[in-house]
Amino acid sequence: MPPLDGPVPDWLLSSAAAATLFVIMFDIGLAVAPIEFRWVIERPGLVLRALFSVVVTVPAIAWMVARALDMPRDAEIGIMLMAIAPGAPVALRRALDAGGHRAFAPALQLLLAILAIASVPLWIDALDEYYASSVSIDPVNLARQVFFAQLLPLCLGAATRRAWDSGATWIEPRLRTLGSLLLIALVMLVLADVWKLVVVAGARVAVAVVAVTLLALAVGHALGGPDTATRTSTAISSAARNTGLALLVATLNKAAPGIIATVLAYFLLSALTVIPYVIWRRRATQPAMT
Repeated sequence: MPPLDGPVPDWLLSSAAAATLFVIMFDIGLAVAPIEFRWVIERPGLVLRALFSVVVTVPAIAWMVARALDMPRDAEIGIMLMAIAPGAPVALRRALDAGGHRAFAPALQLLLAILAIASVPLWIDALDEYYASSVSIDPVNLARQVFFAQLLPLCLGAATRRAWDSGATWIEPRLRTLGSLLLIALVMLVLADVWKLVVVAGARVAVAVVAVTLLALAVGHALGGPDTATRTSTAISSAARNTGLALLVATLNKAAPGIIATVLAYFLLSALTVIPYVIWRRRATQPAMT
């Protein structure tokens, strides 16, 4: 996370973010049963549609919205950085809490994390040509971040479940509570540190972010197949973008403050925009779960 010159020390924000992501992904790994991936392997068409929604459709939507609203250059670049960054770690927990498919949602998260290693540099090359700038990212650096932030704790959680099932059953609800508390604390720290930047981003950025998020939810829901659980998983994965990856690209390329402000505004406004959809899907699945 780049220095934000706010009241919260950078080391505290970085440590809180790392701890939160590790706990959330480890907890999700505890709930993953490798045998469930067989269900996903037998449905390649569904997987390809979901990946297309997250990796291709959302950036296209973001570009069209930014063009339609005639966004300032820095704001447009910030929105595009978020749009090309798939695999938000908190998306999986949100999808599962909203009634997302318990086999499909984790598999989609894993595939997006792996695919991001190739898709993000490709999108950056395309944006570099379009904006006539010199933006780049080292795929090795990107792969390292994805591995330690997402794949490692997820795999450790799955391995713990496999090796110590009774202990994992006891740990899982406690770890979930800890992850929720850490996430709330992290959001409060980020808000305290960046609220001025978010305000500076402006109303047009807010309109663009809300529009992109709503359209991403709609497209993901439509491409998620006939099963409501896979629709929910695809929609939330499409709408939730990976702020860590976007900030990594911005930091490595010494992005202007306006770009950083837009990325952070996108993170906060998109998270708020998704809440009604999560509540709707949770209520829609409650009768089937009881």
